[in-house]
Amino acid sequence: MTAVSARPDTAPAASSAARPGTRRHRSRLPFSPWHLLLAPMALLFAVPLIWLALSSVMSNAEINRFPPALWPSRLDLGGYRYVLGNAMFPRWFANSLVVSLVTVVANLVLGTLGGYAFARMRFAGSRLLLGLMLATMAIPFQLTMIPTFLVMKQLGLIDTLGALIVPSLVTPFSVFLLRQFFLSLPRELEEAAWIDGCSRLRVLWRIVLPLSRPALSTVAVLTFLSTWNDLTWPLIAINHDTQYTLQLGLTTFQGQHHTQWAAVMAGNVITVLPVLLAFLGAQKAFIQSITSTGLKG
Repeated sequence: MTAVSARPDTAPAASSAARPGTRRHRSRLPFSPWHLLLAPMALLFAVPLIWLALSSVMSNAEINRFPPALWPSRLDLGGYRYVLGNAMFPRWFANSLVVSLVTVVANLVLGTLGGYAFARMRFAGSRLLLGLMLATMAIPFQLTMIPTFLVMKQLGLIDTLGALIVPSLVTPFSVFLLRQFFLSLPRELEEAAWIDGCSRLRVLWRIVLPLSRPALSTVAVLTFLSTWNDLTWPLIAINHDTQYTLQLGLTTFQGQHHTQWAAVMAGNVITVLPVLLAFLGAQKAFIQSITSTGLKG
């Protein structure tokens, strides 16, 4: 009597089909189905930027025409020539760059020290100080601009770049974001360095900061963005055109009876480029930091 054996080519197929952990049938799309929703949304958010770029190469007549032209009839660089031909525009660009870079560096240094102190050090009133600092984030700028102006006036900084730098040397947001990121780092790494004889500052410099590049990049990008685009405070603190920032200088292209819209659009394109390049350069670190800071409260 001979035993009937199962076919070797069908047994593995049957067992794999019955296996509960088998993968489902993959989508035939070469990309994630979510892209079908995200791509139109991204295009919708990009429409103002595209319209800004197209308007910058139109003439004033095309921009003022009603209904407005959706596409330039010809490439007109008159707006860019007007902006770059303005003798003060390079000075305004340099002022914005100096204010933004100094503010970014100060927030990285002071925000790191403050965030690490709140994350790792326990001292009398630390929780109260943290709560008070976070409470200041809920106070609108309109309530603090007059006291800030009076303080800057007493310091003799009004109508100087110092008036734009000093109030933003460190922000509660940068301290809070870095604190949250430091809390997500394992303490064992720092304790091992302490056993080896490292001081607290050396642990911060050698161990913590190299692991905190995503959070530092996020603080740098957001600080640069808010400082570069600020108009309200420079409008209050600066009077002389030699101390104007880019945002404040662009307002001079708009008059009561006539506005150089081509120049305004071209100036805004030049103003947006540094921010756009900074965000694109730190996009990966920015996303990584946002996902990491939510791991621990």
